[in-house]
Amino acid sequence: MSSPGTDDRDTMNVPGWALWLSSAALVVVIAVLVTIGVAARTPSAAAPSPDTVPAGMNQATADLLGVAPVPTDPVTAPGYRLTDQHGHLIGSSDLRGRVVVLTFNDDRCLDQCAMLATDIVAADHDLAPAARAHIAFVSINANPYYPAAADVKSWTDQHGLGALSNWYFLTGTPAQLAAAARAYAVPIQLDPATRSVSHGSQIFVIGASGHIVEQAAFGAEAADTAPFGHGLAALANDALRSSRRGPVGGANLTTAVPGGTDIGDTPAPLSGPALAGTTTTSAASRGRYTVVDFWSSTCAACSIQLPDDQAEARSLGASVAFLGVDVDDDAATGRAILARDHVAFPTLRDPQGTLAARFRVSELPYTVILSPTGTVVVRHPGLFTTEELDYVLHSLDTALPPTG
Repeated sequence: MSSPGTDDRDTMNVPGWALWLSSAALVVVIAVLVTIGVAARTPSAAAPSPDTVPAGMNQATADLLGVAPVPTDPVTAPGYRLTDQHGHLIGSSDLRGRVVVLTFNDDRCLDQCAMLATDIVAADHDLAPAARAHIAFVSINANPYYPAAADVKSWTDQHGLGALSNWYFLTGTPAQLAAAARAYAVPIQLDPATRSVSHGSQIFVIGASGHIVEQAAFGAEAADTAPFGHGLAALANDALRSSRRGPVGGANLTTAVPGGTDIGDTPAPLSGPALAGTTTTSAASRGRYTVVDFWSSTCAACSIQLPDDQAEARSLGASVAFLGVDVDDDAATGRAILARDHVAFPTLRDPQGTLAARFRVSELPYTVILSPTGTVVVRHPGLFTTEELDYVLHSLDTALPPTG
């Protein structure tokens, strides 16, 4: 998006703050609450045109993040002065000179915000060290029922962000938090009975001089950690002065290809011998969303995910299909694991890792969600918690029965 000769991207403008927020990107306007639906992975009506896609990001990744069109008038980001997870006062002026990626997060959230945390860790990893030094990932607490610094620190550590030196989870009094949300036009709905919140999913990229230079959003698509994290890193890197930018690691979301296994592709069904029974295939579950769980007996996290998936399968009944893929185990070992974890959904044997290789499984557990027509809609490496999986499934299909 930036030309190599420019020094800073803080000159991007909009006709007015409220106008930008109301018309910039469909995903920001309509999918502002954590109940965001993503039944179809198609570009939004306000998707950026090819000549406005940030550097290092292709159109598919820009659509994944719901990147807003480039505005035309300068917008100064509202100021704030809040307390970070270490109890230190941090103001927006203290971060001047750095690019800030700003979000609003619930410090009790275990689903959508937890997925964003994983994406931020991935984005930070994808940044070059020199660029990372000039970028801060900042979140403002959206939950006024838990406003203590200890609350945001606990959430930070729980979701793997504690090791990031450029992560700031800010909190304050309920009045201060409400004022910050209003200033950024981030909607927050409070439920006093459960002390829980629903909140906006906007991502604001603020340039070194304090102007908002990019806007995106997170939602169920944040489960696709690798491309989402890469896109987030590309947004931040592109907002740097040209002399401070570096190469961005990771990979963009690829264009769908027949038979492929990336998001948007429609792969050949997963088929083969089952641990219990003769053969099984993912084709048997066409017409429903299918959760494919790649696991192994040697994977410690899999011993958490398998029972959680079984519980979710039990809660959803026949509405969603679940299919396990046991990688590298012999049949007796695999059956023992299923018995230990009381797993009843069908499980394919993959003793040579052939299916895992076809789906480019980078670690275990690894979750792939197929649409009712067999298209890949989610790829999620690592542990997929019950809360995250349940949130994503109900975002994909709002007609699913409630769970829990």
